[in-house]
Amino acid sequence: MQRTHLTNDLSAKEDGKTVTLNGWAQDIRALGKITFLILRDVSGIVQCVAVKGKTDETLFKDIEHITQESVVSVTGIVKKSNEAKSGFEVFINNLTVLSNAASLPIQVIEKDKTITTDLSKRLDYRCIDLRKPENFAIFKIQSHLVRGMQQELNTQGFLQVFTPCLMGIASESGAEAFEVKYYNTKAYLRQDPQLHRQLGIIGGVEKLYDIGPSWRAEKSHTTRHICEHRAIAPERAFLNDETDTSKLEEGVIVSALHNVNKHCKEELKTLGVTLNVPETPFPELRFPKIYDILEKMGKTIPHGEDLDSEADQLLWEHVQKKYKTDFYFFNRFPFAAKPFYVMKADDDPEYARSVDLNCKGIELSSGGQREHRYDQLMNNIKEKKMDPKPLEWFTQFVNWGAPTHGGFAIGVERLTQAVLGINNIKETCLFPRDPERSLP
Repeated sequence: MQRTHLTNDLSAKEDGKTVTLNGWAQDIRALGKITFLILRDVSGIVQCVAVKGKTDETLFKDIEHITQESVVSVTGIVKKSNEAKSGFEVFINNLTVLSNAASLPIQVIEKDKTITTDLSKRLDYRCIDLRKPENFAIFKIQSHLVRGMQQELNTQGFLQVFTPCLMGIASESGAEAFEVKYYNTKAYLRQDPQLHRQLGIIGGVEKLYDIGPSWRAEKSHTTRHICEHRAIAPERAFLNDETDTSKLEEGVIVSALHNVNKHCKEELKTLGVTLNVPETPFPELRFPKIYDILEKMGKTIPHGEDLDSEADQLLWEHVQKKYKTDFYFFNRFPFAAKPFYVMKADDDPEYARSVDLNCKGIELSSGGQREHRYDQLMNNIKEKKMDPKPLEWFTQFVNWGAPTHGGFAIGVERLTQAVLGINNIKETCLFPRDPERSLP
């Protein structure tokens, strides 16, 4: 039962070699004098064969009765085969059932492509659903997207840090925060550790990034929202302006896509996806000119208001026609639509140095330059009609010396959804959480 090879280690070149493989019995096809067992492991699938008269009689009968998705260990000999797609098969000498699978609630391989299991039921049995090669491909690609982003940040001297998930006050809107019992008081699950990253910069770290979960108690049922999501979020000191964060983000995205193309060729093929690495710099659309673009496309949004989903799609169409690229920035959002900690544009204080990265009409990140001047920060809080007292845990440190700084937070699931063209973001989360789902 000691594994000697993964399935993708094998080829016709191993003809005659004895190997031991561990995995799942994806399919068993008994055809009278020959039985095929399709074995799947983390690296792929291989066809294993038992032949009546050549395979031990008891073993031959046992193989016929293995249930689909049972976990097995197979020892056999690799043999060249003109009939097998891979050019070889494994002739079974010995087989041990490590775990016998009961009848499945959903199918791993749906043989009738006209019958599909709806997403809600698949998520009820997510562990089984994850065994599908297409789903495994999503999460391997997602892993390499994150690795690629980390590689770029590490190369540029960023330090990975870990910020708290429990907050004494809601970090943004209390209505969208999950309240939890915290000893004899209450706390909140973070909506975004933005302010803690800023405190790290004020503490002198200068370049840092955080990878972790955030939560929003939105009762949203769109294909782009989940209640718990993950983000990779860099912050750096001594910016010239918000475009420095855009340049950093471009490098992070390009590194991520290069890494996927390098390490996930088979997974991209499984999903039928071609990843094109965008050229830099990414195009940037700025407010208030964005309103004019939308007006020409038949969409009127009053100046000072934020974009809606229809506007996002129209601007994606505009970018496609004019720039022919998937990735693009929106900059100088109305200050009224942004949090208190963003920096206003000094030449036009109605708008902020606030930048969103978008891909194919999907918002991937929000960021830009933060307000580092204490007096202006307090004016922002006053303008937002916020009580300054609960924010003193953060604002007092700004008063003790803060460099110019800024950053962004890229949603890991959103990025995966956008680059792979996946319809529902829940497909890109291992165990998604929504207003009705907290299990499994």
